[in-house]
Amino acid sequence: MLANVLSQLSVGAAMPSTGRKNKRDRNVLVGADTFDDAGVYRLSAECALVQTVDFFTPIVDDPYAYGQIAATNALSDVYAMGGRPITALNLLGVPADKLDASMIARILRGGADKTAEAKCALIGGHTIRALEPIYGLSVTGIVHPKRILTNARARPGDLLWLTKPLGTGIATTAIKRGLASARLARRVVAVMRQLNTAGAEVAEKKLVKAATDVTGFGLLGHLANICRGSGVGAEVSAGAVPALSPEIHDLIDRDCIPGGTRSNMEAAESIVDWSAAEPPMRVLLCDAQTSGGLLLCVPPDSVSQVRKILEAHGAPVAAHIGRIIKSPSPCIRLMP
Repeated sequence: MLANVLSQLSVGAAMPSTGRKNKRDRNVLVGADTFDDAGVYRLSAECALVQTVDFFTPIVDDPYAYGQIAATNALSDVYAMGGRPITALNLLGVPADKLDASMIARILRGGADKTAEAKCALIGGHTIRALEPIYGLSVTGIVHPKRILTNARARPGDLLWLTKPLGTGIATTAIKRGLASARLARRVVAVMRQLNTAGAEVAEKKLVKAATDVTGFGLLGHLANICRGSGVGAEVSAGAVPALSPEIHDLIDRDCIPGGTRSNMEAAESIVDWSAAEPPMRVLLCDAQTSGGLLLCVPPDSVSQVRKILEAHGAPVAAHIGRIIKSPSPCIRLMP
């Protein structure tokens, strides 16, 4: 439903009141029509702005870690477009009668420390009263107009590389239900607060043209956006997709599955050939991620350099999980 609503707001969509076409601003290089991670607006032949906003309610108990994860998640959209974040604004909703000042300060400190790590200036923000805590960032970055990573530039033959393991949705749900081990809880927080800085470097070195970060739509949902945007198909080797921990598979067996993950599985039915994947793997591939990794479409001759960059930036994993293929219609075929 949301996709249908957004399509009416996309630049170039018919105006409901008159039926006339909106005139597209030629400096809008990436808008809402390809479901990319951020919008891009050209300032000059050498510089474009990357703009995004993201926020959510707490997914871990520690307020400092929550602030770090929320900030990392928002910054990731800029890296996924090949940009470098330069400024950010806090977005904070607080239930003032339930959350004391020290906890609010810890949330904001977590966000501030991550923006500092990203060399991104935190220049203000806005706070409202809310029924439960909400925190995130509005982020502005910069990118060269010819170095943008988008959903629309994948080409047959590109290899799919993933930079973080899957399972954050399952793990954080398990934490809320008291089912996660202390080791898994530490692991998922460490992965979610890892910045996706490699995205900027692979774009600047012209090693990759298409990419996304893996967040709420899950791996297959975000890959589907690439397939639709680029007019291609994809093959995914299910056995090559890394999970946060072996514990994730046990949690799936115990039906510890977020609602968002179930919705992603339903949405995937129209584009995914499930025949080579057992039900637990289907859950993992559709798990709704928070602050997930980058999914890069890498030309074969760039693989060695991209792998070195991922290692240099401390990416939690550098996993080759599939490839882009020719297809008369967008589709994803799962392989063993």
